[in-house]
Amino acid sequence: MTPVQELSAEQVIAVHLGGDQPACLTCSFQAEDMVVLDLARRVRAEIPVLFLETGYHFAETYAYRDRYRREWNLNLINLAADLSVRQQESQFGILHQTNPTECCRMRKVEPLFRGLGGYRIWLTGLRREQSPTRANLKKVEPHVLPDGRSLLKLSPLADWTTKDVWRYLRENNIDPLPLYERGYTSIGCAPCTALPADPNNPRSGRWGGVKLECGIHTFSERKEP
Repeated sequence: MTPVQELSAEQVIAVHLGGDQPACLTCSFQAEDMVVLDLARRVRAEIPVLFLETGYHFAETYAYRDRYRREWNLNLINLAADLSVRQQESQFGILHQTNPTECCRMRKVEPLFRGLGGYRIWLTGLRREQSPTRANLKKVEPHVLPDGRSLLKLSPLADWTTKDVWRYLRENNIDPLPLYERGYTSIGCAPCTALPADPNNPRSGRWGGVKLECGIHTFSERKEP
């Protein structure tokens, strides 16, 4: 039997979504997420697609999300923070300027971990090539969330290159988020996303270079066997 870490992306998804375990997919509608979403919906068409509705996304991201929600009949779930953008800025100021880590915690990390409740499998579009913080990423990892809940975190594209991702989109006639045409290589909230400062680091345009991760993939802990 092939070790799980050596399975192809299609095999990882087929094996873990083929049963009845509650599963979800986090999706920012970037290129990698679209690949995983397309592969996952072929196995489980109704899989919940969790989108972090921070209130700060590009208009293009919202339009693209809504287009594919309609065209693919997605089971889209928008996860929002307890406070609206106006309420947060009124109470704490412009956090994405003064304390981006706290802004990410309030608008991404906490809503996601609440939203993951009840699921046993969590699919992501993470790849090792994306960032030094992801260099040791495994395709299948048991994780423990901050509240002690355990789940299986899947990153089927862990060993894919950027070329692999774009080849899949072309071959399957999936239009990418239009912001890529403007030179963006990693796309999040509009205030914290810029063109890459380092051509060799696709995430160097995020958060003004202050950090590389929003926290949703670092606040949970890998559970070693």
